[in-house]
Amino acid sequence: MIGPLVQRTGFVTEESVYGIVLVSGMITASGGHGLNPWQVFITVFSTVIVFWAAHVYAGTIAGPRGASQETRGSLAVDFRHSLRRSLGFLTAALIPSAILLLGALRVVDDQTAIWIALWAGVVILAALGYVAFTRYGHGWPMRLLGAFLTALFGLAMIILKALIH
Repeated sequence: MIGPLVQRTGFVTEESVYGIVLVSGMITASGGHGLNPWQVFITVFSTVIVFWAAHVYAGTIAGPRGASQETRGSLAVDFRHSLRRSLGFLTAALIPSAILLLGALRVVDDQTAIWIALWAGVVILAALGYVAFTRYGHGWPMRLLGAFLTALFGLAMIILKALIH
C-alpha cells in the first residue's frame, strides 16, 4: 500500500528536485566539454557536495527557524533541522552519480553512462512528482500529470545535452 509509505518518506522534498536538476545540469555541462569519465564524475559529485554543504549552512543560519526571533532555536538544533531537511538534495544525486561512476570504472561506455544518468534523473523526477501529487490526495490522472510536469525539468536537460552535443 503506497499511502503510508508516501506520507512517511523524507525523500520527496524541494531539495530532492533541486538536487536532481543540479546533477542533470552538471552532467549536461561537463559531459558536453569532452571531459573524461572520471572528470565528469568528480565534477558532478564534488559540485553536489559543495552545493549540499552550502544548503545546509544557509538553512542553519538563515532558514525559517533561524530567521525569526520567536522560532529560533540553538545553532545545533537549527543545524540538525537543516541537515535533515537537506538530505534529499544529497540522496537524489546518488543514483545518477553511481551511474557516472560505472562509466568512470569502464563497466559501461562513458557516453552511455552519461545518457543513462540523465534518463535516470528524468525517472527520479517523475517519481518525485507522482509521490508529491499522491500526498495532495489527487487521483491517478493528476498524479501522472504531476509526474510528467516534474520530469520535464530532466527532459529539458536532455534537450540541452542534445543541443550541446
